[in-house]
Amino acid sequence: MDSVIETIRACREKGTPVVGCFPLYPPLELLHAMGLRPVVLWELKGIVKSTPLSDRHLQPFACSVARHLVEIVLSDYGAILDGLLMYNACDTLRNLPEIIERGLGAQGRELPIIKLHIPAIPAERTEASEYLARRMDALVAECEAAFGVHFSSERFLESQRRYGEMRALLRRLEALVGEGRLLYRAFSRINRFGYLVGVEEQVKRLRTAVDDCAAVSINASATIPIVVSGILPPPPAMIDLIERCGLRVVANDVATQRRSYGYQPPEDGDPGGYYADFYRRHHPCTTLLPTADRRVDTILSLVEESGARGLVFIGEKFCEYESLEFPHIEGLLRERGVSSLRLEMAIDDYENCAAFATRIEAFAELLKGGR
Repeated sequence: MDSVIETIRACREKGTPVVGCFPLYPPLELLHAMGLRPVVLWELKGIVKSTPLSDRHLQPFACSVARHLVEIVLSDYGAILDGLLMYNACDTLRNLPEIIERGLGAQGRELPIIKLHIPAIPAERTEASEYLARRMDALVAECEAAFGVHFSSERFLESQRRYGEMRALLRRLEALVGEGRLLYRAFSRINRFGYLVGVEEQVKRLRTAVDDCAAVSINASATIPIVVSGILPPPPAMIDLIERCGLRVVANDVATQRRSYGYQPPEDGDPGGYYADFYRRHHPCTTLLPTADRRVDTILSLVEESGARGLVFIGEKFCEYESLEFPHIEGLLRERGVSSLRLEMAIDDYENCAAFATRIEAFAELLKGGR
């Protein structure tokens, strides 16, 4: 994390404002096109070791995603941010802007917080796209006023190409994981790197990773293919447990992974049109309510197309949107002869993955017995 902080500080010293983005699917291309440095503040386990500042403002039954975000912003790390851009997701996350404003105020600090509302109604309703288009126009004006930057369609199109390349490279790298040419742990580390650095640096890193994997021979005969799903990916120690047990992640339905790079809209110089399509056709995610109706079919298709024989769901404790959905998916998978395992992780489980070892080992033996 220290190296990332130094990278961001160096960016600020060059005059580039750094905008922390939350939740997961902010208008990255738009911010980048206006000369801002968007940093996605998600998947912060392992960076935030404790949450004393956050605990003053959030209940202990709030998810770790919310508690870690508030801790980062209210801590010394928050001083590297020039502003925040936040949009509505679940009930907990949509209330965070006001909580953060109060927390900063108690410290005698201020930080521009720009709020974007994503319509939580079916995307096919015309007024949803029209409202979002107007809101994106207003967002441009708010960013220009807050950070002293300017928008141009030409820069916006160029930013779309850069982020489009990044997402295409991530899809290619995921395919190489499925082929057995790259361990899922390495893929997760590379993907996570991209949330905290600039898109240009991430593209370079991804190109190198894809080239390096091309020369690796496939050795997947002794492993059992599975899919992992969750709002957060398995922590590195858990991935090690999974792979040591003879399971191989061939695809994922993780919010910071496939759900983030699964869809790339066609180029459009108009932010309203581009993001209306981006959010309407986005890979289904529980944090984007209009897409939720497509999630079950998407997961079932993912399992079938990848040839997976099992699905491991990494549940985030207190994340009701994900947890309430899983029993239905579990039943449908069972009808198709696919086993599933649900592992619920609390805020302090990141460094304690050994507690899940017995369940993962038993799941692996179950799948091996079904060969």
